[in-house]
Amino acid sequence: MKVTRTAPGLAVGGILVSACLLLSACTTTTGGAASPAPSESESSAPPTASADPEVPKVQAAPLDVGKYATDPCALVPAGVLTPLRYTDQGDYLPKGDAPDTAAGPSCRWKIRGEGIGLQVILETGNRESGQGGLAGLYAAYRSGVLIKFLERAPDIEGYPTIYVDISDRRANGNCAIAVGVADDLSIGVSAEGYQGQDDSCGAATQAAAAAIKALKGA
Repeated sequence: MKVTRTAPGLAVGGILVSACLLLSACTTTTGGAASPAPSESESSAPPTASADPEVPKVQAAPLDVGKYATDPCALVPAGVLTPLRYTDQGDYLPKGDAPDTAAGPSCRWKIRGEGIGLQVILETGNRESGQGGLAGLYAAYRSGVLIKFLERAPDIEGYPTIYVDISDRRANGNCAIAVGVADDLSIGVSAEGYQGQDDSCGAATQAAAAAIKALKGA
């Protein structure tokens, strides 16, 4: 089910694509001036997902990602990566100020020489800015600035999931999903450079499922 754009929201950035595209929060502006960063009390407050009936709520127990904040590569084991042909060690990217790291810490895997990649990101930066969870992504989609595609996906391990991207690129072998692990926190997973929707979304879903299972056992 696709969502109808209604109200303005934040712009968000991307995984395995150019800076400030998908799944990492960008600063919003008003009248040419950057909006001030939220205070600590504001950023700790969960988004009002209940105010938007389209935003799926997390019905399962919220998951704590703290254990993996400095080691997101450990979220997806070799038993999942190897059948997907990722044999090289993943590259850890800590949360930073750049558009492609602002959303939170992540891990990237690549298949050398083939232009195929996989990334998992813990979107703690979005939570800290008060724009976390699926609610923040829905708001970004409705702003219409960068996210042009958002669609509900099948739940993964009991947690609500969406397809979300700068456009619907799944048929071209690029699939990005976000899984809500708390009402104010999501995990982004993208698979890039595949042949089509089935293999790209299949890889992203397998990686996301592995990450959720790891978090359940944390």
